[in-house]
Amino acid sequence: MAETEEGGGPRGDLTVRTSAMPADTNANGDIFGGWVMSQMDQAGGIAGVDRTQGRVVTVAVDAMTFIRPVRVGDVLCVYTRIGKIGRTSMKIEVEAWARRFRTQTREKVTEATFTFVAIDDEGRPRPIEPA
Repeated sequence: MAETEEGGGPRGDLTVRTSAMPADTNANGDIFGGWVMSQMDQAGGIAGVDRTQGRVVTVAVDAMTFIRPVRVGDVLCVYTRIGKIGRTSMKIEVEAWARRFRTQTREKVTEATFTFVAIDDEGRPRPIEPA
């Protein structure tokens, strides 16, 4: 598969893969940035639940910059990597790549670091067990 980002392909585990649909577009026909961010948050949450074996909530997103647009028909592939883990929180590095419609070309469209807090059944922070 052709890569267009310098330094190779995506970093981390493929966590979410979904198609960009016409209902997800802005007036210019590009996919809403908020839709992409939502997919990234979902992927980060999945990675967080896998790591903590319990509930997690998003508490912050660091510096998201959109590099390229996502278009209808593209397949959005979201990759996650667990970063720093604290007592109750963790940083998860998230990259979104678009596999362009009818091609094998992949382009990185954005990346960000999401911070999640592990919570118990009452919604209170809980310790994250060491790996």
